[in-house]
Amino acid sequence: MNIHEYQAKDLLRGFGVAVPEGHVAWTAEEAVAAAAKLPGPVYVVKAQIHAGGRGAGRFADDPQGKGGVRLARTAEEVRAAAEAMLGHVLVTKQTGPAGRRVHRVYVEAGCDIARELYLSLLVDRVTARITIMASTEGGMEIEQVAARTPDRIFRVAIDPATGISPFHGRRLAFALGLAGKQVATFGAFVEAMYRAFVSLDCSIMEVNPLVVTGAGEVVALDAKVSFDDNALFRHSDLETLVDEAEEDPKELEAARHNLNYVALDGTIGCMVNGAGLAMATMDIIKLYGGSPANFLDVGGGATKERVTAAFKIILSDPNVEGILVNIFGGIMRCDVIAEGVVAAAREVSLNVPLVVRLEGTNVELGKQILAKSGLPIIAADNLADAAQKVVAAVKEAA
Repeated sequence: MNIHEYQAKDLLRGFGVAVPEGHVAWTAEEAVAAAAKLPGPVYVVKAQIHAGGRGAGRFADDPQGKGGVRLARTAEEVRAAAEAMLGHVLVTKQTGPAGRRVHRVYVEAGCDIARELYLSLLVDRVTARITIMASTEGGMEIEQVAARTPDRIFRVAIDPATGISPFHGRRLAFALGLAGKQVATFGAFVEAMYRAFVSLDCSIMEVNPLVVTGAGEVVALDAKVSFDDNALFRHSDLETLVDEAEEDPKELEAARHNLNYVALDGTIGCMVNGAGLAMATMDIIKLYGGSPANFLDVGGGATKERVTAAFKIILSDPNVEGILVNIFGGIMRCDVIAEGVVAAAREVSLNVPLVVRLEGTNVELGKQILAKSGLPIIAADNLADAAQKVVAAVKEAA
């Protein structure tokens, strides 16, 4: 689960992380009022979308203009910046060409920047530990730093048995070239970030840039926080931070039916039971020249209603030119899958090729249900056969 920058900063502030003062605004008038509460004389107006690269991005209706992060020195400049952002589509490297429409802006106090650094916390799957990463290359995308100057990325892994200690912060501070009171300030900042990361069950927490001010203070100029969805049951208050306008409608609908769905940019819709089998299905579609339009795991105990909902979600994607249903019935019964597919195909006008591969519990009954449905379903004997048939059917239909 992702949240906006202003929401992330509000949470971090509660753990003692130093962030600039700021206020969110939904209109230009609110933006001006927000600036009036700040000390000035410089204000920063930031578009709030779930994507990075906002400052370097451009608005779709003004591709030669300024990006989604703008400086202002007067109330009128704040108003102009807010009006240029609100209701407009911002395109960044992370949004893709479609961009994201800006519904709110964050008006923040200016900051005296002496240095820009990078800091993030994440769960390292290799070491099974929370790892803190820092770099002297603040403001740049960490992927570029890793590719061009990997020696400028510093890491420390935190032993979960002992937790974070002052020496972790000092080690990173020295690597970043901090000195004097900056070392202690940075150490306190890192410890506060770690407490927030653990307490909120985060999957990633990124501050880019992390700035050292002229006075030697360490401040989070930006903040990105993502939470582990599997831990949200422990944080009911965090669910109120969800901005549905930033989410894919298909993924929201899938969540309502307890389906694991991720939209992709391919043309072949996939409905599979089991995450591993779903990944294998996407891989073999690519192997035979196709491209998956989604990851969709209906789970091991899906009902006919959930299968029907899953099928409808796949068909709601205008990019889908064919569908592959790949079910291995262990806990999941093949006849239940077949009934759901037939019900959904009849309810929604099916105008794309449909290939179904069933194996396992009640497989013969499932095949009978599909065969007697009267629908133009292409049966497959195994996974390779299914992938070849759906790719061929999509190409033939095109």
